[in-house]
Amino acid sequence: MVALNFLWLTLEDTSPRFGCSGDMLADTPNIDRLAAEGCRYPLAFSTAAVCSPSRCAVITGMYATSIGAHHHRTSTTRPDVPELPTPYEVVPPPFVKPFTEYLRAAGYYCTNNAKTDYQFTPPSTTWDECGRNAHWRHRAPGQPFFAVFNDTVTHESGMWRRERPLRTDPARVRVPDYLPDTPAVRETLARHYDNLAAADRRVGELLAQLEEDGLAGDTVVVLWSDHGEGLPRGKSWLYDSGIRVPLIVRRPGGGDAGTVSEELVSMIDLAPTVLTLAGLPVPEHLQGRPFLGAAVRPREFVFAARDRHDEMYDMVRAVRDRRYKYIRNFHPELPYLIWNAYRHRHPAMQEMWRLFAEGRLEGEPLRLFAPCRPPEELYDTEVDPLELHNLAGDPAHAAVLERLRCALAEWRNACGDLGEVPEAQMAQRMWPGGRQPVTAVPLFIPVAPDRPGLEPAGDDAGYRAPLVVQMHCATQGATIGYTMDPGEAARWRIYAGPLRLAPGTTTLRARAGRIGYRDSPERVAVFRVQG
Repeated sequence: MVALNFLWLTLEDTSPRFGCSGDMLADTPNIDRLAAEGCRYPLAFSTAAVCSPSRCAVITGMYATSIGAHHHRTSTTRPDVPELPTPYEVVPPPFVKPFTEYLRAAGYYCTNNAKTDYQFTPPSTTWDECGRNAHWRHRAPGQPFFAVFNDTVTHESGMWRRERPLRTDPARVRVPDYLPDTPAVRETLARHYDNLAAADRRVGELLAQLEEDGLAGDTVVVLWSDHGEGLPRGKSWLYDSGIRVPLIVRRPGGGDAGTVSEELVSMIDLAPTVLTLAGLPVPEHLQGRPFLGAAVRPREFVFAARDRHDEMYDMVRAVRDRRYKYIRNFHPELPYLIWNAYRHRHPAMQEMWRLFAEGRLEGEPLRLFAPCRPPEELYDTEVDPLELHNLAGDPAHAAVLERLRCALAEWRNACGDLGEVPEAQMAQRMWPGGRQPVTAVPLFIPVAPDRPGLEPAGDDAGYRAPLVVQMHCATQGATIGYTMDPGEAARWRIYAGPLRLAPGTTTLRARAGRIGYRDSPERVAVFRVQG
């Protein structure tokens, strides 16, 4: 049986504004063709409305709130806000690993081009290649691959870059009711459509490369976004505009070509789905569930969280079923627009502040400037897709409110929501004294007729064949990478069991890593085996 390959096409800050999603203004022929050849999931949602906690959940298969990764930008210092307990990297429990390590241990060639943004520097064991040149084409002949390509052109910052003239006519843009309909806002949205078209061209290039290499028939292609679009009341908010994302999956065989699944999917489900399709066991600690393959478990709810974004502390949680969305604001005394320097660089946000200062902002856009928020929000997304009419106080929806309120409480309890733990306390626990822990150096333990495997090897030793070498790292939860190749071009593998060394001279190199820890120094030993 041929092992499946996987190609992930990851977009940034993107809601489903494609032709295949019903948006006639979108210039997305390649994405539309991918949907026509696969399955589209209109009810797909991220676990957070900003990139780093969302991407952390995807790579670990754990909710960011469960492992202390829910505060956006933990590893970045803020000289203008010295009170923040940063920098630190998230250190989850020792059993939590980047799920690509399971794929690599099974023989997959895993590449990431190039963004990570996981709330931690990826341990060296995470990827075979991680950088702007990473590509499945660098794998060994016949080796199955898992390749990620992150296109950043649709990031919200692309809406305020004016290097290129607009191709999309601002007059044709549909402005959502929660934004003011002004020329500045229309221009901003038009630029976003231009950026989506650029992302679509990159998708076309990668799909063409897959065809050129004769791999389309053996590759699962997944297109998704880290969260919703970077507009006011979109990115960073838990409304659907901030967490509803595109998801398209094309599988070999074409059996689901042109289909649309109405199942709920969370982006935390990506890791267990890939592992399932690859024929690998799904670790019990993963909090997502496969939405494809033999172990499909349909969802009743998806969940999302909002905590600190840059310098802006908040705590909001949300749960959604196919129809209703419940949002709990843990700080209803705070305004919607808590100060956030990065967000206020957005031209649409600046336009709204200008109109507000002039006393000319009105209607739905004005609601974003309210001095406080309701403790609870409830929306019927079928009749109110923009989530403008809060039903939390409507007696006719009391049963729905209670059902979703209980579902959210059960999820928070089951997943161990750390949102109420002070960040400084968490940071101290992860990086005591503000110092990053370091992974222990791996040990080599040889087993040979003249060496029973009772003690580590020296750096240069002779043995009689047969020789088996075990490896060990004293850091709990560490993963060991090793190579027998010389130089910088060495191919590193995941240590998954004892190595049998052939007669002759072998130079063995190893290093270990764990999420949030610095990689260990490299261990090098020369084994001379007599046949």
